[in-house]
Amino acid sequence: MNSIITGKNIVKIFGKGNQQAKALNGVNVEIAKGEFVAVMGPSGSGKSTLLFALSGMDEITSGSVKFRETELSKLRENALADIRRTKMGFVFQQPTMLKNLNLLDNILLPATDKGKKDKAKLTLKAKTLMQKTGIDGLESRDTTEVSGGQLQRAGICRSLMNEPEILFADEPTGALNSKAAEEIMGLLMDINKEGTAILLVTHDSKVAAMADRVLFTKDGNIVSELPLQKFNGRDMEARGGKVLTEMAAVGI
Repeated sequence: MNSIITGKNIVKIFGKGNQQAKALNGVNVEIAKGEFVAVMGPSGSGKSTLLFALSGMDEITSGSVKFRETELSKLRENALADIRRTKMGFVFQQPTMLKNLNLLDNILLPATDKGKKDKAKLTLKAKTLMQKTGIDGLESRDTTEVSGGQLQRAGICRSLMNEPEILFADEPTGALNSKAAEEIMGLLMDINKEGTAILLVTHDSKVAAMADRVLFTKDGNIVSELPLQKFNGRDMEARGGKVLTEMAAVGI
């Protein structure tokens, strides 16, 4: 496997003394270049904690997390932040936008340190992404003047500004209606087809069915893994049925 992310024996403990809680219990996982992996599990199972650990957003208690050949835990915060900014993209259930900036300027944020000389090129790139995701014409809108689906599209545009190798998505459709959720997932699948790996946390079996592989977490462990590559990409009924069967088998 041409791995982009490798996690070995990942342990994450929150709290101290009698208040300790083990959120991850020696988890091993690999994400290949260009792969689309979904993570499912009940609340408190460790699925979001796993995403934060693999992306370097949260420090692990023990174990190893590598991006390519780089051990994330050994990096200084500045170097780690640089990898997250230039090699990784992030999409969350509620996009975090600056209210004092319009939609276009929010999208430009991750790339603003590249200098004024590149501003025109970056602006063109941001507008191209907005057109690609169906929100062109909204550049000057405030974040309060667009719908939840449009805001999520803007968040996806922002995450793609630095052409990341992997996109981490935590419940990206959780706050959206079914139509907007379907559109967002269509965008993510297109992004994946263009070569960007995706690690997506979801509680929705229909969303998980779109992935190449589904990991099921419970009590801080990956208790099952479901490969979906053998199913026809368009046969979502068969893929979804397989996800639901596996959810029942592992007690999710």
